Amino acid sequence: MTTTPRSRAEIFAGPQEDGRFRGPATGDERRVLAAFLADQRATLEMKCAGLDADLSRRSVEPSTLSLLGLVRHLADVERRWFRQVLARQDAPPRFSSATDPDGDFDGAHSSREAVREAWAAWRGEVEFADRFAAEAPDLDVEGHDAWRGTVSLRWVLIHMIEEYARHNGHADLLRERIDGAIGI
Repeated sequence: MTTTPRSRAEIFAGPQEDGRFRGPATGDERRVLAAFLADQRATLEMKCAGLDADLSRRSVEPSTLSLLGLVRHLADVERRWFRQVLARQDAPPRFSSATDPDGDFDGAHSSREAVREAWAAWRGEVEFADRFAAEAPDLDVEGHDAWRGTVSLRWVLIHMIEEYARHNGHADLLRERIDGAIGI
């Protein structure tokens, strides 16, 4: 009897250990979208699990892409769409700026403080976004974005799912490069 996994997906986490993708597949639109976004966020955390200093390891020269950079980038993306656009708060990005637009990736260094700060920022933005989405009267709540114009909470949730899914593909490759871990 062989213990070799049958597919790449089985190598990273077995179905018993993986609590993602068990949200509702029917019913209330807000619950379905929130569950899909939660699953994508959990995927990012899973891809980064067990790494500290290696989170800042770059993919390949000259790219500055790293798992830590992705965490920092997604903290800023969450902040932008939920705090700035939908909640209309004056909340500048934490890791990038007009003068340093790639600061989220370029500034991703391996110190414990940098890792702790990135996760704390990301978790704080996720918490705000989840609370905002849950408390909004409906998915048609609107905000204005200089890039897209008027957007709804519905659009932002779908966009965030897409944003995470794309970057989780990057995270797959980054994690495999760091320690060979592969999977979903």
